[in-house]
Amino acid sequence: MKIDGNEIRPGNVIEHQSRLWRAVRIQHVKPGKGGAYLQVELREVRDGTKLNERFRSAETVERVRLDQKDYQYLYSDGDQFTFMDQETYEQVTLDSSIIEPEQSQFLQDGMSVTIESYENSPIGVSLPEKVTLGVAEADAVVKGQTASSSYKPAVLENGIKILVPPHIESGTRIVVSTSDATYVERAKE
Repeated sequence: MKIDGNEIRPGNVIEHQSRLWRAVRIQHVKPGKGGAYLQVELREVRDGTKLNERFRSAETVERVRLDQKDYQYLYSDGDQFTFMDQETYEQVTLDSSIIEPEQSQFLQDGMSVTIESYENSPIGVSLPEKVTLGVAEADAVVKGQTASSSYKPAVLENGIKILVPPHIESGTRIVVSTSDATYVERAKE
């Protein structure tokens, strides 16, 4: 599907220079002289190569449609991750090169994920936007520090280090954003 160069959004997969690229970051630029353009940071889907490219609104690019299917995460064995198709119960094993390292640390047994594929070849895994995790360790609150909106370091049950509000203690269940590993809220369970 052809789209204008200024219609690219983060997460879109486009075909450019005969390769598949995922838009990671975009920035609209309007220089004092010349026409406006879209500065796009692209990451090659298969090998992770990065590329910064400028697209003007007059240019067209091919946006790639990906097949998306829901799977359930089962287990990992070294750098291999095994998922099960929720309709056919067929198992699929993916290499760690397809799953971002930041994403793999959020995988939990039984988690529903979406595997994206292009021409029957898996190219990516989408996790839920938020996950609920327990706090394994949290620093003690320093008296008088609670007046300002300061955050303190904490370690989650899966080993990720994040910043949490002062009222969060060890053993508390919290909701964490999978896209940037940040605290969202205390879990309501």
